[in-house]
Amino acid sequence: MASLFTKIIQGEIPCYKIAENENFFAFLDIYPLKKGHTLVIPKTEIDYIFDLDNELLSDYLVFSKEIATAIERVIPCKRVGIAVLGLEVPHAHIHLIPIDELGDTNFERPKLEFSDEEFQEIAEEIREALK
Repeated sequence: MASLFTKIIQGEIPCYKIAENENFFAFLDIYPLKKGHTLVIPKTEIDYIFDLDNELLSDYLVFSKEIATAIERVIPCKRVGIAVLGLEVPHAHIHLIPIDELGDTNFERPKLEFSDEEFQEIAEEIREALK
């Protein structure tokens, strides 16, 4: 059975897409820790990030870097943190989180809530920063 993220890639579940290429897909986390919190996933359904072959893993980090750079251009923050937990969904994923302090990456914190319009606006700003 396809993972939640595979269903997002296939368009079966809507998302606030940031970018994609032939191997990767980036979209806003709908339960964000901070404004601009983005998930980056491989299109290949692999559960554990370190099961990716070396070339794909390297490309994954480069793609994630491009997304992080765009996030930094539009979301005020000290930097974009990266978190790889891999327990919530059985599909490798990287969290890119704008951070100002260490606690900003605490996944036990209450999640932020944004309206559909706000999510769309955030996604559009990040997409524009990629150009």
